[in-house]
Amino acid sequence: METSTDTKQELKMEPAAAPHKCPWYEDPDGVTKIVALVLLVVLCAAVYFFCGDFVEKTFRLAISGNVNGLAHYLRSFGPWAVAVSFFIDVLINSGSVFPSIFMSTANGLIFGLPLGILISWLAETTGVVISFLLMRFFFRNSAEGIIKKAHRLQDIDNASAKNGIYWMTFARALPYFPSGILTAVGAVSRMSIKDYIIANLIGKFPSTALEVVIGHDVVNLRAHSVRLTVLVIVAAIIFYVVNKYVLRKKAEDETKSAPPTE
Repeated sequence: METSTDTKQELKMEPAAAPHKCPWYEDPDGVTKIVALVLLVVLCAAVYFFCGDFVEKTFRLAISGNVNGLAHYLRSFGPWAVAVSFFIDVLINSGSVFPSIFMSTANGLIFGLPLGILISWLAETTGVVISFLLMRFFFRNSAEGIIKKAHRLQDIDNASAKNGIYWMTFARALPYFPSGILTAVGAVSRMSIKDYIIANLIGKFPSTALEVVIGHDVVNLRAHSVRLTVLVIVAAIIFYVVNKYVLRKKAEDETKSAPPTE
């Protein structure tokens, strides 16, 4: 007995793939968000209760612009200065509100350039990753509802999943660029957590290194004025070349290859 053509075709058909589902931490429901918010408030309250004076004083110095005062205060912790500096730097970047350039400068003054760059780079990267995770947890599904209503936003959102790592890496490599804006853009995009972490590890290194060295040399301007001038000129040339001949060319290639929107 032969099987009919229709039956054969049905047997060959594979089951439809299940629709892509975001992990629970990228698409939480309202109850999960409320519980997470309560836990976050409890954590902040515990930190304030147990070491509020220390955090308040260190944080205030870190954003005041008094680099010498900050460096003197951090030195008073002796061997714990590295841990204190790292913790405060992570806290500043997690909030994504205040600049961390004064911490970067102080790290260069206290620990020297190599160790100061390493501490600032790892602390800033850790902070912006924490900020990214918090923003994505609380706001990504709300932003997704807005994006779905506009075709152009959908195109940008889809592009962020594929090429967001390149743009985030370049943007993070720009020194003194507002960190919170980049974190928010990344959090509401479809850029994967893995790509975001990689982009920040790569991009944060040159920008943090520049901030540490420039801040260090500005404070010690008489001793390092020549190096400071050369560094600023070289950095400006590199960023100009990358932007003009690499990123723009990539954007043009993507525009040419993209299908026409309806």
